[in-house]
Amino acid sequence: MENLVRHRYWWFAISLLAIVPGLYFLLLNPLITTGSFAIGLRPSIDFSGGSMWDLRFPGKVATDVTTSAIADIFAKNGFEGAQVQLSSVDVNGTATVEVLVRTVALSATDPNSQIAAVTNALKTTFGDVTRERLESVGPTVSQESTRSAIIAVLGASFAILLYLTWAFRLAPHPLRYGVCALIAMLHDVLLVLGVAAILGTFFGLEVDALFLTALLTILSFSVHDTIVVFDRIRENLINRRSGELFDNIVNHSVVQTLPRSINTQITTLFTLTALLLFGGQSIRNFIAILLIGLISGTYSSIFNAAQLLVVWEHREWRNWFRRGNPDEDQPAVPA
Repeated sequence: MENLVRHRYWWFAISLLAIVPGLYFLLLNPLITTGSFAIGLRPSIDFSGGSMWDLRFPGKVATDVTTSAIADIFAKNGFEGAQVQLSSVDVNGTATVEVLVRTVALSATDPNSQIAAVTNALKTTFGDVTRERLESVGPTVSQESTRSAIIAVLGASFAILLYLTWAFRLAPHPLRYGVCALIAMLHDVLLVLGVAAILGTFFGLEVDALFLTALLTILSFSVHDTIVVFDRIRENLINRRSGELFDNIVNHSVVQTLPRSINTQITTLFTLTALLLFGGQSIRNFIAILLIGLISGTYSSIFNAAQLLVVWEHREWRNWFRRGNPDEDQPAVPA
């Protein structure tokens, strides 16, 4: 039987290597490029406020419509600093330029006149134009959305800690199970946020309400798989042999649950991959984040959460800053 527990620091190192690049873009990159501290995510209008215009110009190609021309039209109609993104699409066999424009929020008193002014100016310059979508979120609503998102994540984490501590109350040191599950969840959150920061930097991915939905779904995936591993550890603790080492019990439990964890997550992986390849553009970012989080959650449940129980059992942090083998003097499972 492969001793996965013995290599626990290798698993921790792999997690660290996966998280560090994302942390750079999440924390250090904004500090270096702007000179001030900020989180390196690109918030959508759900969290930052503003308006999102989805425009289409039928019969046009990329050279006919430029970002500077679009930005100038918006600026002349009261929307300074508009952010413009162009893409060429094919709609029913007709070449079409799709334009996403992000501006400040529409006027609360007379938004219709602003919309009409911009639309008429675009038609005068480029001819036919259709507005596929227009969303506007004020600063008060966006602040409330941000606050609700933070509360949702923190509340879910606290509830998971309480539940796991209660669910494993008959096992030795039940609080450890809840804390280790939360640390594994933190691993998944940092990895997903880091990937979002990288994708936002190079591909313009924005964090919106769907991203928050994906993040909470990832937490549920991760905790579900962690509970499966922890439950097998608890069962094997109850049926342990006298003098059996805690490391061996955890390793045996991980090996027993490994095929089930992988098989269960692979079925979801196939479904998400199909949606990523053949689903609509509007959910593509959502599915991509779910895929990354699913892989991370499966890894953290097996190679982080369970291994952290062993680290805590031996209090190995006492050996991290002095010479010595952390595998030495391993105590047997407490009665």
